[in-house]
Amino acid sequence: MSYEVELRKVTGPSAVGGGWRRFGELLYLLSVTEFKRTYFGTVLGYLWSLLRPLLLFAVLLFVFTKIFRLGSDVLHYPVLLLFNVVLFGFFSEATQGAVQSVVSQESVVRKTQFPRVVIPLAVVVTGLFNLGMNLIVVLVFILAFGVSPGWTWLLFPLIVVGLFVYSTGVSLLLSSLYVRFRDTAIIWTVMATAFFYATPVLYPIEKVPSAYRDVILLNPLTPLFVQARHWVIDPGAPTAVSAAGGWAHLLAPVTLFAAICAIGAWYFNREAPRIAEEL
Repeated sequence: MSYEVELRKVTGPSAVGGGWRRFGELLYLLSVTEFKRTYFGTVLGYLWSLLRPLLLFAVLLFVFTKIFRLGSDVLHYPVLLLFNVVLFGFFSEATQGAVQSVVSQESVVRKTQFPRVVIPLAVVVTGLFNLGMNLIVVLVFILAFGVSPGWTWLLFPLIVVGLFVYSTGVSLLLSSLYVRFRDTAIIWTVMATAFFYATPVLYPIEKVPSAYRDVILLNPLTPLFVQARHWVIDPGAPTAVSAAGGWAHLLAPVTLFAAICAIGAWYFNREAPRIAEEL
């Protein structure tokens, strides 16, 4: 008597699985661990999270007000610069930290079954916590410089949500690409710097020559920064819609925003069951 054995393909753990409660517990645990690991062994600890954007702000403020005098005719330029540096710092910290996040957890990934997406997502959540603490300091500076609170401040969480979603999408894509292609970390270091200058962080959007404004507006981060300035720093500044020249011109960055987030989620979900094999 002969028996036929049916072979089935066994896949690894998926990107998301195991129930929302377990997912939340793992995300919290990894986020806390990531936060502690970042500042472990440093003298100042968490204070570095505040000092880094402040030191960068001080250097940039000197260069662009004393040397190039870019901000001399921009209302509340010092606090606008600090505000933008902190916001972009979150995107940069989250995405650059997420690139090697899955590989750095190789021993856990190989031995344990859990939803893989919590690894890069924990890095983004840690960056979001740092952003929240940094924004408290920024708020003090904003009020000290005489910026009056307005009802549009209540809309600012929408900017944070947009940054979080976009940072998550980029982080998922980068972390899954790095498993196969280790050049990803080097490439993204250069690209993150390019994004810094291609986003209205150092300059207001109206200072960009019209010939290049359309290119800057293709950056999905640009509408978020332009709108954040209008809502929080200067109600008289252009909105994202007016800076783009109408709703129709915002379709390109919005489409790129959605496409990058969708591609990041799709690619990570496709690669998640094979991550352990690739490491």
